[in-house]
Amino acid sequence: MPAEKKARKTQKPRNYELSAGIMRFSKSAMYHKRGIWKAKAAGAGKKAKPAAARPSNVVEKTVKGDKNGGTRKVLKQKAPKFYPTEDLRGRRNQKKSHKVDNREKKPTRHSKKLRSSITPGTVLILLAGKHKGKHVVFLKQLESGLLLITGPWKINGAPLRRVNQRLVIATKTKLDISKVNVDASINDAYFRRIKAKSSKDAGIFDQKKEEYKPSEQRVKDQVAVDQQLLTAIKAHPDGKAFRGYLSSLFQLKNKQYPHEMVF
Repeated sequence: MPAEKKARKTQKPRNYELSAGIMRFSKSAMYHKRGIWKAKAAGAGKKAKPAAARPSNVVEKTVKGDKNGGTRKVLKQKAPKFYPTEDLRGRRNQKKSHKVDNREKKPTRHSKKLRSSITPGTVLILLAGKHKGKHVVFLKQLESGLLLITGPWKINGAPLRRVNQRLVIATKTKLDISKVNVDASINDAYFRRIKAKSSKDAGIFDQKKEEYKPSEQRVKDQVAVDQQLLTAIKAHPDGKAFRGYLSSLFQLKNKQYPHEMVF
């Protein structure tokens, strides 16, 4: 019969824990037992590599005059005499030679890109501003990249306005506005307000803040757009329900989560 193999005994480590946090040998004792000091001593005999010589920041120049020593060491690059009080790193903090009106700047390419879910006639939900929560109709995108929307005014009181597409939710509800004609004069310059000039004679407390009033032209344009949209809503198969949908406000009730909704 073959001889039975003897079971190997597991060797106990040299340094083991006697009790919680107390070892058999200290760190200094194990340092000597492992012979770490010998390895360090052997490495000490090796020659260290010489450090690479750094280029000198000083230049020696000849100086005229008998009493000036003949030569003098001068720095290659002198330090500035004055330091700016603010950190000017980055493009935003750089000083501009002339003032530029931000309204006249051409918009960047990415700011004009329209979301695929937003097309002419799409019903949008406004998320900010005076008319937040209202359902509005998207008419067209302006040159600045902003969206031209309206309620219409006759249904929910939302006038012709410019809105950033980041501040709207695009729904799947759409209105056919192929027959709606929006005047080309309704552009970014159309919505620009003219500041009233304050008189020099009037004091600080005498000046009153003027309330905004729409011009006659703006009222005419609003009426013209509203009439065309109302005829388009009447032509819709569910015209009455569509009108009620536009007049309603977007609200979240208990146990309604926007990330689970399909608009």
